[in-house]
Amino acid sequence: MSDTAAIEVRASSVTPVADSPLLEIHGILKGFPGVVALDNVGFTLRAGTVHALMGENGAGKSTLMKIIAGIYIPERGDISLKGHRITLKSPIDALNQGIAMIHQELNLMPYMTVAENVWITREPKNRFGFVDHAELYRKTEELFKTLNIDIDVRVEVQTLSVANRQMVEIAKAVSYNSDVLIMDEPTSALTEKEVAHLFAIIRTLRSQGKGIIYITHKMNELFEIADEFSVFRDGKYIATKLSSEVTRDEIIKMMVGREITQMFPKTEVVIGEVVLSVKNLCLDGVFSDVSFEVRAGEIVGMAGLVGSGRSNVAEALFGVTPATSGTITINGKHVAMESPAVALSEGMAFLTEDRKETGCFLSLNIQENMDSAVLNQRYVRKGFVESKSLNADCMAMAQRLRVKTPGMDEIILNLSGGNQQKVLVGRWLLTNPKILILDEPTRGIDVGAKAEIHRLVSELAGQGVAILMISSEMPEVLGMSDRIVVMHEGRVSGILDRKDADQVSIMNLAAK
Repeated sequence: MSDTAAIEVRASSVTPVADSPLLEIHGILKGFPGVVALDNVGFTLRAGTVHALMGENGAGKSTLMKIIAGIYIPERGDISLKGHRITLKSPIDALNQGIAMIHQELNLMPYMTVAENVWITREPKNRFGFVDHAELYRKTEELFKTLNIDIDVRVEVQTLSVANRQMVEIAKAVSYNSDVLIMDEPTSALTEKEVAHLFAIIRTLRSQGKGIIYITHKMNELFEIADEFSVFRDGKYIATKLSSEVTRDEIIKMMVGREITQMFPKTEVVIGEVVLSVKNLCLDGVFSDVSFEVRAGEIVGMAGLVGSGRSNVAEALFGVTPATSGTITINGKHVAMESPAVALSEGMAFLTEDRKETGCFLSLNIQENMDSAVLNQRYVRKGFVESKSLNADCMAMAQRLRVKTPGMDEIILNLSGGNQQKVLVGRWLLTNPKILILDEPTRGIDVGAKAEIHRLVSELAGQGVAILMISSEMPEVLGMSDRIVVMHEGRVSGILDRKDADQVSIMNLAAK
């Protein structure tokens, strides 16, 4: 029997009860220290459907999915697959039952090849018991061909873009031939073309009778790909509806328990003098001749397709990867931006794009993550840290940003993605910045938290902070920006005033 055949037998080993749902969850209870993550939760998935899971960060979506995937064990509740009760004590149990999960934070081995990642622990062996690499590559290429994925299966994963790593994760999950496939924010790092490709794969899997659980914060995706959706709020199940039965505003109200009438609360403020001036900035081989200005109280949006160089410009401005030529001027003074320490000393703060890789100290607690940028600034007197005032200010910031946590000593890894993002925002606000660079500030954040961050950004602009905001979400760029810098292949292709900007004009500059 071939490996593929073995997988098919394993994934189909449970005989379905006639007319029963593919997956049923009843009365799930799961808690963590100080927090009830899931409170008597239920959920039903039908075969041959895409079921979206909606809710604010901390609503319990990812916790429930990790229970279904065997990562967490609930204190109470039942799980039934094809009408039969099952017990899941590990991810291996879930895979053996035909349940696979693609995590929001990718879990590939960077120094292994694409093929080795896809078939890890299931590699084909030769007659001597060693890995048969020729067969390994052949199987992977065959799998990728069925999914229309054009990636060299022999290269190491570390050489791939985030989008291509996502495709490898999807292929790996599909390789198990699972009946239930869980996708947690699968499009967060994908371009529109890559999202269309992913949706084509999902539709193919749906037509094969698979049940797909799809976690997303993007409303347009729900209406495009999901047959039905369930809403969770504060660890409780709220309702399940057909996607065709509801409007966007109705879903938001179900998620947050209140009306959200203004997602982009842009207020008119007095624009002051130029705070940040960038002229002919270049980083060899990455971007060139980038020029723009940001004034006090102004929100300058930066748009462009993935790979246009937006994040690279931000990193150069903050001294992470110093520019090779050009000038950076702050309040009329030329600054040699050689390191983040220099940027901080000039009143600049930088919220990076990837909170896992370059933002959070995942093994540290909330207090330590939040105070890391100010610890050696105004809270040290005569060589000693003024812990009382530092801790009080961090607590006040966490409350201001509505970070959902049992306490400041909670390890940040235990927080939802949105609450991790709020902690990072709080870290930089504690520095009282004059210039704030935000790279994808609301990526992976629910609609309620987005509105909170948008209000905060507008409030900071009103206080005279100069803000550069990079975003892949067109409504966010259009709704929040006074002016928009558009980049294309490492160059500024145009700068638009708010009154002249719309989606078409931006895309024309981004794709020209």
